Amino acid sequence: MLIVILSFEKIIHWLENHSLPCFYKKYLGIECPGCGMQRSFIELLKGNFLVSFKLYPALTTTFILFIFLLLHIIFKFKNGAKYLLIIFAINAIIIIINYFLKI
Repeated sequence: MLIVILSFEKIIHWLENHSLPCFYKKYLGIECPGCGMQRSFIELLKGNFLVSFKLYPALTTTFILFIFLLLHIIFKFKNGAKYLLIIFAINAIIIIINYFLKI
C-alpha cells in the first residue's frame, strides 16, 4: 500500500514539473478557454476538490461526460446520445462562462 502511495506521489510530482505551457497565454498574452485544466487536474489528484473546482469548474463535467460516454459505448443506453449531447452542452456553457469570468 505504501509503495502505491509513493508511486502516486511521484506521478503527481512529475505532472507538476512537466505541465505544458498555454500557447495562447505565451504568445498572445491572453488565457484560453482551457487555461487551468492541468493545474485543476493535479489538484484533483491530490484530493483538493474545492481548489480543483475553483481553478477549472468544467473539469468535473468533463469527467462526467467521459465516464458517461464510456458507459454508453459499453452498455448502449437507449437515449445515451441525447444525454451525452445535454452533458456536452452543459460542459460547453460552463467553459464559456468560466472563460469570460477570467478575462
